[in-house]
Amino acid sequence: MRQAALGYTGMMTEQNPLIVFTPSGKRGRFAMGTPVLTAARQLGVDIDSVCGGRAICGRCQINIGEGEFAKHGITSLASHVNARTETEARYDRIKGLASDRRLSCQTRIEGDLVVDVPPESQVHKQVVRKEADTRVIALDPATHLYYIEVEEPDMHKPSSDLERVYGALKSQWDIENLSTDLGVLAGLQKALRKGEWKITCAVFSRPAGGGNRLAAIWPGYHDNLFGLAIDVGSTTIAAHLTNLSSGEVAASAGLMNPQIRFGEDLMSRVSYVMMNAGGEKELTSAIRGALNELAKAVAKQAGIEITDILEVVLVGNPVMHHLFLGIDPTELGGAPFALADGLALTFPARDMGLHLNHGAFAYVLPCIAGHVGADAAAMALSEAPHESDEIMLCVDVGTNAEIILGSKQRLLACSSPTGPAFEGAQISCGQRAAPGAIERLRIDPATLEPRYKVIGCDLWSDEAGFEQAVADTGVTGICGSGIIEAIAEMYLAGIISQDGLMDGGFAVRSPRIESYKRTFNYIIRQPTDNSGPIIRITQNDVRAIQMAKAALYAGVRLLMDKLGIDAPDKIRLAGAFGSHIDMKYAMILGLIPDCDLARVQSAGNAAGTGARIALLNKAARDEIEKLVRRIEKIETAVEPMFQQHLVEAMAIPHKTAAFTELKKVVTLPPPKTVETLGADGSGRPPRRRG
Repeated sequence: MRQAALGYTGMMTEQNPLIVFTPSGKRGRFAMGTPVLTAARQLGVDIDSVCGGRAICGRCQINIGEGEFAKHGITSLASHVNARTETEARYDRIKGLASDRRLSCQTRIEGDLVVDVPPESQVHKQVVRKEADTRVIALDPATHLYYIEVEEPDMHKPSSDLERVYGALKSQWDIENLSTDLGVLAGLQKALRKGEWKITCAVFSRPAGGGNRLAAIWPGYHDNLFGLAIDVGSTTIAAHLTNLSSGEVAASAGLMNPQIRFGEDLMSRVSYVMMNAGGEKELTSAIRGALNELAKAVAKQAGIEITDILEVVLVGNPVMHHLFLGIDPTELGGAPFALADGLALTFPARDMGLHLNHGAFAYVLPCIAGHVGADAAAMALSEAPHESDEIMLCVDVGTNAEIILGSKQRLLACSSPTGPAFEGAQISCGQRAAPGAIERLRIDPATLEPRYKVIGCDLWSDEAGFEQAVADTGVTGICGSGIIEAIAEMYLAGIISQDGLMDGGFAVRSPRIESYKRTFNYIIRQPTDNSGPIIRITQNDVRAIQMAKAALYAGVRLLMDKLGIDAPDKIRLAGAFGSHIDMKYAMILGLIPDCDLARVQSAGNAAGTGARIALLNKAARDEIEKLVRRIEKIETAVEPMFQQHLVEAMAIPHKTAAFTELKKVVTLPPPKTVETLGADGSGRPPRRRG
């Protein structure tokens, strides 16, 4: 135990409880009885508190993990903390405290713990950058509003109110073959009489042969008809409230996927389900709760009633897909990675526990394969590689990269396990994109001095007024786009070799190259007044990014092999991370294959855009359902060449690929490998053994 690293002066031994905070992943051992808030502060965990731990503000709320967390090697239980205090009970009576929440200032460590810090309890709250992209979409949703005047009851013409509503829809709008459910029927008579026999009906057009569904009714004239397009990512969830009558996005919102507390990556969550009875129900409950929270947020933002939402379209990777549907994802955890269902689904939204209009319908796009989900299908719908004469590469860069390559002639798809490094996890000073995170970086090759920009500030670090501009947020870490640029710039400056090894010989040129154990670090920021953390890139950080980018490139290379090409004609990078990286630096690093940089573009949140297309155009649902059957699925886990491609792609930008297009715009440094650096990066030749 490294006491100095923790900065905690209590009596600590290896027998002291271990506490792990998510989503940051920071951990340490603390003496029994230590308040969780104290432990968080000593570890530098981002927990808000205005009242200084007096249980007045309630901003330091946390969730205590329950179950066995194989990833962290501990079992966390609610009994590993003290019972709720009277102070917490008083706070609950006055302001309310959810049953699964604790105040970290009142919660004391009494055993091993996994503690989740929810977004609203973080000082540097997540900036979710999945926003709806502007795109022309033919407007023809599955649900429409119809205003009708219904014949009043007449003793001489015996018929029910519902029959006369159906008759009015037929005579006035030529809509027939109708059905409805008890929820609509229960409110029908009151609506008719309140509207004086004039009502507005929402009718959902069922799939071919299924007829039409009377989904909702309002007395009088009603013109609010909305739908939700939701991209359920493993890290973030983005929802776009869309006016089904105009096609306009009325409101957008996003939040962190609450399942992160069960594991940052997909396989960790599958493992949690496998090792904890009923674990799938916990994860399903968490995601559905988040979806309802988002629905309420966008409805409030747009100033509409939640009952004005009549449709929801959902996309997500296969694990997320199964969990929001309430399906155990265990079979996706190992070969042959069998989906319980990969077909498109249409069902009442209330079956998923979504609190929208009672008659709202949900549509889930089809999955492509066991590791290529509905989000990849939505990306295909958005970017339309199947309509292209040229070879297009579409990549949704996330915790699990989903890749589609091809043209109207032939399409292939696979996924690659990139892990969470691109989103700041597994990086020593990494964090998700939030105010204070370094997102851009340049290194002077002569002096090795860095200059950088942080989220929330328009100034570069070497510009006048920068320190004052970031005083409120501080410079707190480095996010995915910043990490990519930092490592690419380190390579261009010669600080790291093509093999990714730090050159310790540069230490004589700059104090920014510091010795650490048998390797070296590059210091980006070292405050002189202890106003924030030291931000550095370590050798392990470089390796983590190399592994992630090599996995992505290897997946792309497999698909290129299958098509018999050496490079795509154009590239589209999607996802929150893919949308904010500099394409040049992505190529310098070798994250993507060589291509004319003018033809490498961001696709924004392509999965969310695809969901909106399916929401606003029912014919697009038929289109994607046919398209996914055409796409050839390649399983990287069983491809013998994947490992070889992975090894070659570890080099920067690549061990063997020429990258001729990149070299037209960037001068790459001459090869400098481990043989010239020495095994420890010192510049000395390796010592002989024996």
